[in-house]
Amino acid sequence: MEFVWISTAYMIGLIASRLSLPPLVGYLVAGYVLHGLDIAPLPNLAHLADIGIELLLFSVGLKLKPSSLLRSEVLSVGGSHLLLVTGVSALIFLAMGQRISGGLVLGASLAFSSTVLAIKVLDDSSELSSLHGRDVLSILILQDIVAIGLLAFADGKQLTLWALILLIVPFLRPLAHRLLTVSRSGELILMLGVSLALGGGVLAESVGVSPDIGALLTGVMLASHPKIEDLSNKLWSLKELFLVAFFLQIGMANFPTQEQAVTAIELLMLLPLQGGLFFSLFLLAGLRARTAFVSSLALMTYSEFALITTGAVVNANLLPAEWTSIISLAVAGSLAIAAPLNRYSHRLFSWAEPVLVRFEKKSRQSDRLPESFGVSEWLVVGMGRTGVSAYLALHEQDKLVVGLDSDPTVLENLLAEGRRVVYGDAEDTELWERLPLEKIKGVILTVPEFEVRCTAISQLRKRGFLGKIGTICYYKGEERELIRLGANLIIHPLVEAGNQLVKQILT
Repeated sequence: MEFVWISTAYMIGLIASRLSLPPLVGYLVAGYVLHGLDIAPLPNLAHLADIGIELLLFSVGLKLKPSSLLRSEVLSVGGSHLLLVTGVSALIFLAMGQRISGGLVLGASLAFSSTVLAIKVLDDSSELSSLHGRDVLSILILQDIVAIGLLAFADGKQLTLWALILLIVPFLRPLAHRLLTVSRSGELILMLGVSLALGGGVLAESVGVSPDIGALLTGVMLASHPKIEDLSNKLWSLKELFLVAFFLQIGMANFPTQEQAVTAIELLMLLPLQGGLFFSLFLLAGLRARTAFVSSLALMTYSEFALITTGAVVNANLLPAEWTSIISLAVAGSLAIAAPLNRYSHRLFSWAEPVLVRFEKKSRQSDRLPESFGVSEWLVVGMGRTGVSAYLALHEQDKLVVGLDSDPTVLENLLAEGRRVVYGDAEDTELWERLPLEKIKGVILTVPEFEVRCTAISQLRKRGFLGKIGTICYYKGEERELIRLGANLIIHPLVEAGNQLVKQILT
């Protein structure tokens, strides 16, 4: 029986993936298929789904940093969007005859965006660390915090004094950090993360609080540790595996009726309004149209958290059971729509740019384009390890050099070290159109994405830039294309590493 469940989820998830849809859309469909075939659910499916949710919330806790949530664009855009969508949705559900408490929770749930899809899209395009990637991630975390509060409200449990024990959890940070530090092997790091996530859930449940909140708190307890990124990466696949059970369970719960499907389609028709609202709020926060557009597309979905909160509200008898099927269809549909749109978000913006830039505010903030490089004559694009090395090499030869990067943290650290760096996203076509190149003699491109390097070289030559262009290359097939577009010098980092090793060891 387990083979039937897992293989069905895999096959339909594979079909969804080949159609450029998130696999979790396939898992929801797999649940419907298994339900339609009258195949009995696995005995422990609900328990596996609960573990997946706890691991998800533990992962959210790992990323919680108050500083990232206190930025003006995060609070203004994320907070305003939640309030507006919650208020409007609650009024609609109240007009439909639903209970106001259930309508409020469901309305807030529809304001959440899919964490899984947004992170996957940004990670695939290497934009998680970019300015708009950080804004999107921070807004998602803000939404997740609100979702936790909704879960606690929907749970309907009366808190006792024993619940105050959970307040001790953050004070155990030194011990938790010490355990993570001494856990040097990958297996031990993963085991510690799972143990803390499930342990937090058991502790919370024992004092009458939702186990999801306990898992979140233990995640917060580990936040800011240097190994957090390693732990998050190791937990990602395991969490996704257990969440498959959650999506299958949703699909198995109830097969949607025609009326429920129509309601779900009506909710999907509201998605452009949600995207438009995000876009308007980002512009009001002072961001450029491109940043606002790409960020809005990443957030223009219904969240998997909506499935969790809706299930809790239904179990608390605040909403009819039919809403579970409606929301599951709406979530799956929104992910199916958003996935291809996000894949081509930059191309879509280029097409709509002449219209969208008209709505930009004159005063811009952190994503403004550089207006001048001063007296600098060399430009390094991408200030990772390779870019910084190139920057320092030029600086040591008394060359006037400036660095460009889209990661605010990288820029902040380099500025603190006294380096001359400015903000700029290499994928931004407007950047290359407006880049002040009058005094620039040469450009060094160290961004890892091949397509971005190609676009940069093409745009530079299109503008008539006659200076030297040097870049990196990882595969032989790429070199010919980079030269054709106008690159003067191409270095193969991995090949050069081998050459330098031999050269140094033989001297």
